[in-house]
Amino acid sequence: MPVTLNSVLQVLLFLVIILLLTKPVGLYLTKVFNGERTWLSPVVAPTERFFYRLSGVNAEEEQKWTGYMISVLIFSVVGMLLLYMFERTQQWQGTFFNPAGLPNVEPQLAFNTAASFTTNTNWQSYTGEQTMSYLTQMAGLAFHQFVSAAAGISLAVALVRGLSRRSAQHLGNFWVDITRCTLYILLPICFVGALVFVSQGMIQNFSPYTIVHTLNGQVQTIAQGPVASMEIIKDLGTNGGGFFNVNAAHPFENPNAFTGLIIILSELTLGAGLFYMFGKMVGDTRQGWVLWAVSAIIFTIGIAVVIPAEQTGNPLLTNVGANQVVSASQSGGNMEGKEVRYGITMSSIQEVTTTATSTGTVMSFHDSYTPLGGLVLIVNIALGELIFGGVGSGLYSMLYFAIIAVFIAGLMVGRTPEYLGKKIERKEIMMAVLALLISPLLVLSFTALAVAIPQGVASIANAGPHGLTEILYGYTSANGNNGSAFAGLAANTPFYNWTLGLVMLLGRFAEVIPVLAFGGSLVQKRVVPAGLGTFPTTGPLFVALLMGVILIVGALTYFPAYALGPIVEHLLMYSGRTF
Repeated sequence: MPVTLNSVLQVLLFLVIILLLTKPVGLYLTKVFNGERTWLSPVVAPTERFFYRLSGVNAEEEQKWTGYMISVLIFSVVGMLLLYMFERTQQWQGTFFNPAGLPNVEPQLAFNTAASFTTNTNWQSYTGEQTMSYLTQMAGLAFHQFVSAAAGISLAVALVRGLSRRSAQHLGNFWVDITRCTLYILLPICFVGALVFVSQGMIQNFSPYTIVHTLNGQVQTIAQGPVASMEIIKDLGTNGGGFFNVNAAHPFENPNAFTGLIIILSELTLGAGLFYMFGKMVGDTRQGWVLWAVSAIIFTIGIAVVIPAEQTGNPLLTNVGANQVVSASQSGGNMEGKEVRYGITMSSIQEVTTTATSTGTVMSFHDSYTPLGGLVLIVNIALGELIFGGVGSGLYSMLYFAIIAVFIAGLMVGRTPEYLGKKIERKEIMMAVLALLISPLLVLSFTALAVAIPQGVASIANAGPHGLTEILYGYTSANGNNGSAFAGLAANTPFYNWTLGLVMLLGRFAEVIPVLAFGGSLVQKRVVPAGLGTFPTTGPLFVALLMGVILIVGALTYFPAYALGPIVEHLLMYSGRTF
């Protein structure tokens, strides 16, 4: 498979930038969640205290895991209802906030979208600029892009406190964590990022849609709107919901290669920084770097599969005389569905990034990738998006696998497993296994239902293994709170609006309970000094063990389904046959 020097240099440069950003971002996150003074404190601290007084929150009062969980659920339910209200009333929002005069969103789609943005999924079964008003996009969708990201980070921080504290009872205060995350981290970065995007040509306005007459005499409507402010938080918060239907392939959302680079870096930076924050908070930064290294290795493996697969192209086209060789005069390879401004390499880096995290932002379309390329994308989501991760969810997914890894190591040597000096016993393993079983249960059950009934198969654009992959990818994306899609699945139907919405809610909140119960159990444990039988969790051996557990427990759970979808499609393609 061909790999150009240009591709290798782009990937190396990208990883180096992420490496350089990890420590400073992680140090800042540590200060924020430890309540320490930061350079933003003189400006932000008074605002923070005002919100506490306004809401009656005592910033010094912490919560047990049950109280933290209840707060998360109440906040999410109320936020979901408010978003549903915005969608169902937008025809009365006035010409300033709804200049296109868009009607109310119909109930089933409104439910699906409200569930989607509340859970940080940002799955879109609709055309953004033709369905949602300016006010719904800003006050409804973009609001959730901030707070759902902040909630995910807060959950990860609560779990880290469970590992770092000794013989305690509390995991922090959810209302304090989500406030600090929003005020000290998300809003400042997004303010600067939006200005940078505007400087590069990304639009930010409340103008009516522009009607133009094309050279061939046709009439075209060009959508306008507050795009830059939504674009930065959709990437930084690993949300992914685009203002426009074609997402980051639209020149108003992604004007040039520089904005494309910022988009990709935004998706990974906070997730990478959370790994360093974890090491800092538990008192051993090597622990965080181990998780970072595992992420970087798996990420590189994914890139090393996708780019060659796409640059090789489709052998069925080669057999009929198409020239797909990369050269100075043509890009070569599988350019179907790719971002033609950036080519295969940058498009592939973006799609591996958007599925490795829980972002869902797309610059090219996954349905048009080769079977192997599409397989990597779906596997990334199925692993729990732990490869640098979605904001928060990536860290706690990685910690679950780390706990399973030390449990397996403990079985090998015949002693109670330990992680960071805390004994991992029956309750912790049960919570970790329960959290890891939720995803395959939801994905495989609903996929089986969809392929077994007419309402499910009627929405696929392709028969055979690719059609199965479209459905499997849809439920994997919904469960993983990713939001990207194989575009061949027409999901704006009653069946998919209801079932995908349900999977989004369960995929997010059914995992909240074991996450916090896990942290609540760990926070009460004493730290046991390391002994001769303690398995080290900072060296290459643990990196190898953790990677093995991730790939075996995570990926092979879905292998039978993948064998019927992308794998058999790949074999058919190279056998010269189509379904």
